[in-house]
Amino acid sequence: MFEIGNSLREARLRQTLDFPEIEQATKIRAKYLRALEDEQFDVLPAQTYVKGFLRSYAEYLGLDGQLYVDEYNSRFVVGEEEPPARRPRRSAPPSAPRGVQVQSRVVLLTLLGIASITALVIVAWGWGEAPKKEPVGLGRTPAEKPAVAPKPHVAARDVRFIVTAKRGNCWLEVHTGSATGRILFQGTLELGQRKLFGGRTLWITLDRPENLTTILNGHTKLLRGGGVKTLIVSARGIRPGV
Repeated sequence: MFEIGNSLREARLRQTLDFPEIEQATKIRAKYLRALEDEQFDVLPAQTYVKGFLRSYAEYLGLDGQLYVDEYNSRFVVGEEEPPARRPRRSAPPSAPRGVQVQSRVVLLTLLGIASITALVIVAWGWGEAPKKEPVGLGRTPAEKPAVAPKPHVAARDVRFIVTAKRGNCWLEVHTGSATGRILFQGTLELGQRKLFGGRTLWITLDRPENLTTILNGHTKLLRGGGVKTLIVSARGIRPGV
């Protein structure tokens, strides 16, 4: 045997719940909730309402509603046994305790967030994979070489000089016409980089020339090392500067 009213009151106070909040959730009027806690069951219209309200209130607080109904029957119902098939209808479906409701909302929001992120990833992946086909007329056959910029027109006595940093970095300063002519390039040619220079005569000052491979008007030319050098490049060839 246990005290129905005190047990309900202690469960409500543990969860810091107020009657207006419980009334809104269970649809049971606050005066009936107080009557249940005070065990003033005669305030309720009939025993059927007492049992239904008692079950709903107990289950909302996270308690065993049937246990409270059985305790009420054993103490307050005399000479009457309600058939199992005619249990009182509940005024509203029992609500879960507030802690369970909050936990359910958190789980639902988490699942929604995961679903949203998954959808965004799928859409982004689809957008990133779509542009694979090349426009008609621009496809390349396996044997076709990558397109390169059109070669500048070279007069018979002009210089077309290509330098490539094959073995390492190389610092360059390239003038056209003379040592004081217009600067075509000044800086470090990184490993793997390639530059094309043109003109009648090129004056080139460079460090670590052994790191470069050069092509002068279609002919490969080898450079010797030996620190900083100045070279004069013309259609006739490459010679040391003075």
